[in-house]
Amino acid sequence: MAKPGDNVRDRPVKGGDADAFKRAVTVCVRALAGDGELEVAFSKERPGMAAERVRLPELPKKPTLDDVAITRGLGDSMALRRARHDPRLHVKLAPEGPQARAIFDAVEQARVEAIGARAMVGVADNIGHMLEDRYARANLAGVTDRADAPLEEAISLLVRERLTGRPAPKSGEQLVELWRGWIEDKAGADLDGLLGSLDDQQAFARLVRDMLVSMEMAEELGEDQQDQDQEEDDPDQPQGEENSEDGGEDDQGAEPSQSEEADSSDDDQEAGESEAEASTDDYADDEDLDAETAGETRRQDNPFSNFTKEFDYKVFTAEFDEMVGAEELCDEEELDRLRAFLDKQLANLQGIVGRLANRLQRRLMAQQNRSWDFDLEEGVLDSARLVRVVIDPMQPLSFKWERDTQFRDTVVTLLIDNSGSMRGRPITVAATCADILARTLERCGVSVEILGFTTRAWKGGQSREKWLKEGKPANPGRLNDLRHIVYKSADAPWRRSRRNLGLMMREGLLKENIDGEALLWAHNRLIARPEQRKILMMISDGAPVDDSTLSVNPGNYLERHLRGVIDLIETRSPVELLAIGIGHDVTRYYRRAVTIVDAEELAGAMTEQLAALFGEETRRESRRVAGRR
Repeated sequence: MAKPGDNVRDRPVKGGDADAFKRAVTVCVRALAGDGELEVAFSKERPGMAAERVRLPELPKKPTLDDVAITRGLGDSMALRRARHDPRLHVKLAPEGPQARAIFDAVEQARVEAIGARAMVGVADNIGHMLEDRYARANLAGVTDRADAPLEEAISLLVRERLTGRPAPKSGEQLVELWRGWIEDKAGADLDGLLGSLDDQQAFARLVRDMLVSMEMAEELGEDQQDQDQEEDDPDQPQGEENSEDGGEDDQGAEPSQSEEADSSDDDQEAGESEAEASTDDYADDEDLDAETAGETRRQDNPFSNFTKEFDYKVFTAEFDEMVGAEELCDEEELDRLRAFLDKQLANLQGIVGRLANRLQRRLMAQQNRSWDFDLEEGVLDSARLVRVVIDPMQPLSFKWERDTQFRDTVVTLLIDNSGSMRGRPITVAATCADILARTLERCGVSVEILGFTTRAWKGGQSREKWLKEGKPANPGRLNDLRHIVYKSADAPWRRSRRNLGLMMREGLLKENIDGEALLWAHNRLIARPEQRKILMMISDGAPVDDSTLSVNPGNYLERHLRGVIDLIETRSPVELLAIGIGHDVTRYYRRAVTIVDAEELAGAMTEQLAALFGEETRRESRRVAGRR
């Protein structure tokens, strides 16, 4: 029972499970962000967000309720920014002056947080605790002079107050009161009009710019942007006139020059990078985040973004598709039970697979043996060539230097068919092989991602129900709900993802398979990776089959799409694609493929194929070195 004067929120949380808390926060952040692939890490470093990663503070050993709420508030804030904020639009409309830009940024953050706070009381409470802690750390509770009170923070708190109806946190009350009269006198009407454009970032940004004008900061908006505002608001502008960002032609029908396209591309890249690296609040350390995620913001373009124009394939609705982590489909205890069941079923096979994996590791490590460069002017004295000096003292000494021949930075994706026909021995063998290969390649410094694909339901699911309600329109295209599963991301260590593979043993998981879209999904994840070399291995036991789709489309509809995707990856993408068919001839689809009769052969086929790929890479590297010499 609480005693008088006792702050309940400062009491330590008893019986808390840190791992369970992290999992719960991760799920919430991904759900709010609308991005099931978003990486959520917990660290003792400053919280922040950059590229595809969110970093939250590690809880202390004895966390209080406030510690928990602050962490959740940080996660909610970052997730809302990712979901409701367009960085390119923000950079396009942002003022040039430092003071106006600071206000513009702070008010935009208040907007995205207000959207979540108005929709969910829990989110509003979490963000409130985060703000209370933030302004307390900044020592703004006792500020008495406007010179010491940041104007942008005061405006953002007033905007939050107008948008959510919640007062400023106690640690920020004095800050708001110092500026309230001046702000409301200058821009009170503008503040009142913000709520009507809460969900429209562009309209909201223009109102904020009007507010800056009211506060006598018009000169900081930038002349070019003011002219752009007037042009976009001009109703007499010709309809055929588009700006270069949309890739349109000018009023004379001429296409933009290459230099103009390059400048536009550079501007867009800088805008995306600067916003991706920007923090959501004062907790973030921009330089640190940039160092951690170097390379992630410079992602390669999709090599066949015009795919839908080249192939007659469409999706009736993607509304019910899902991409989930394995841990989100069942609870922790069930995952442990399923993993134990998998280990028990494969007690004998695991030894065989383990020996094959060790053989693969020896072959990979052998290809990384050191070699020497000789006849150098400095380095380690080459004793084998000292005899030349003895014979002729005028000969110079010869030196050598040890050179490492490492693999190029590599990532491997294992894409496993989770269809009903894989039920039984094939799926258990596939799960164990993926498990051991991931561990083996990780030892060799190769990143591994393990993915699975199936459908959420038999016979079409909610997609088919929607099609029926809409009167069965002809040629609907793919007519089922996809389920793409991430068993192990490329950045997750094997030990943390091992039990996720037990999910493949779950009754009712394996349904139908739409291979073409699964390949595209796995391929696009690989393209976004920073590694230089990318390998995609498909493991399947048959052609794509979905009764709902094939019942209302041509019989080869899914197979034709799969062939088209394979051809584009093999001919136009830097991703190296190979396939293993279990009891099914996949060599008619893939250029680099093997077919095995029994699932017991899968381990050997996977290790041999990967070893051959890395062997080719080593031979190419040796030829390049020899050519340079």
